[in-house]
Amino acid sequence: MGRVQDKVCLITGGTAGIGYASAELFGQEGGKIAITDLRPKEGEASAQALRDKGYEAIFIEQDVTDEARWKEVLAEVVAKYGRLDVLVNNAGVGEETDLENSDLAHWRFVNAVNMEAVFMGTQNAVKQMKLNGGGSIINISSIEGIIGDPRSAAYNASKGGVRLFTKSAALYCADKKYNIRVNSVHPGFTKTPMADSVGDLFGPEDLQRVQREIVIGYMAEPEDQGYGILYLASDESRYVTGTELIIDGGYTCH
Repeated sequence: MGRVQDKVCLITGGTAGIGYASAELFGQEGGKIAITDLRPKEGEASAQALRDKGYEAIFIEQDVTDEARWKEVLAEVVAKYGRLDVLVNNAGVGEETDLENSDLAHWRFVNAVNMEAVFMGTQNAVKQMKLNGGGSIINISSIEGIIGDPRSAAYNASKGGVRLFTKSAALYCADKKYNIRVNSVHPGFTKTPMADSVGDLFGPEDLQRVQREIVIGYMAEPEDQGYGILYLASDESRYVTGTELIIDGGYTCH
């Protein structure tokens, strides 16, 4: 207990899946939680569920692609808790891209949510965290930010961008001596609402292949990703920055 005791933790896309699992673990370990999402009804219900477990938690409505809203969200977190120690840039979209027929609007939408929002979140978190002596920023990428998929060009580009942006931000913070660590997490196939659409993207043979290539033998639960995020949020990872943590059951070993 107490691995993030009294740390103020902001999680975007925190109402379900990996985001909510991380919020639960932060709560169990003594963190003070702010979750954001576009969906106020679901967000309030998720925050209440966390409070019902005895955790300190609030919900803030947020469109992560809105630059002005980022400043407002950070201000709300600081007004409530007095500081910011951990940011988990978790909000994202999974979209299929038909390379020949998708338009620029599709490309920009995927990259706005998955990559540009990570830049804006990191930028605003750095400005706040340096005031309280440091912190940890955890950017949720994907195994598809490391390997390619013929049906996921925009998603691959956005998640690959997150991986290298994270390294750049880590170097920047180290150079400035801000005591802010920046790392990326690369989940493999995980049982989340986003994964519910995998069956539409992959045919039966592809799904069987995916199951075979997860060498542990089964798809991850959200908390399997959450434990890695908790590690990076805690002081146990004080010597870890600019790196990628792959949690994929061995899928990318091939």
